[in-house]
Amino acid sequence: MFDKRNLKLYFICGTQDIIEGESIIDVVTEALEAGITLFQFREKGKNALVGDDKIMLAKQLLSLCHQYDVPFIVNDDVSLAKDIDADGVHVGQNDLEVNKFAQQFENKIIGLSVGDVDEYQNSDLKYVDYIGVGPMFATSSKDDASLPVGPEMITQLRDYVNDYPIVAIGGINLDNAPAIIQAGADGVSIISAIAQSQNITESVRHFLQTVE
Repeated sequence: MFDKRNLKLYFICGTQDIIEGESIIDVVTEALEAGITLFQFREKGKNALVGDDKIMLAKQLLSLCHQYDVPFIVNDDVSLAKDIDADGVHVGQNDLEVNKFAQQFENKIIGLSVGDVDEYQNSDLKYVDYIGVGPMFATSSKDDASLPVGPEMITQLRDYVNDYPIVAIGGINLDNAPAIIQAGADGVSIISAIAQSQNITESVRHFLQTVE
């Protein structure tokens, strides 16, 4: 059963996100030890791992997350999520329709990206456990990111979704995270503010204090 408290501090990371020369295993381990509540494996970009290398890393990270009782989510790649028995999958508006794979992905977490009210109204949320809303602010972590919608989009969507789980994403840092929580998000999704932090433990702990 999905618990929306898992969204509190949702770390998203792939090899493309970490500082050159660092190990993604080390980065994720430190983040887990510091207290992240959910992890998403997002391996994308021109230098991203593919094939067996991607599968091998995904399995390592899955095992690592389970050592800390943190759910492991795969971004977009439904077949990978099924093959390694991940805890869930997160898909975008342009990916496979949720209802086409949800029944083959029973008892798993399913997240869906929603950019605005129109996308929400056109989304089938029958099998969706949470929506990821954004980008909140300008971000360099995603080459295909849309224009920022700001925390006010969280507030607007709350009028439609009531208590439905919402996590915010896009350009979030320690300075702007409080405004997102105040707007009504259940948590924040972080990429570079953790992956490229000079002190991951300290960054994670500060985010956790911010979203309490």
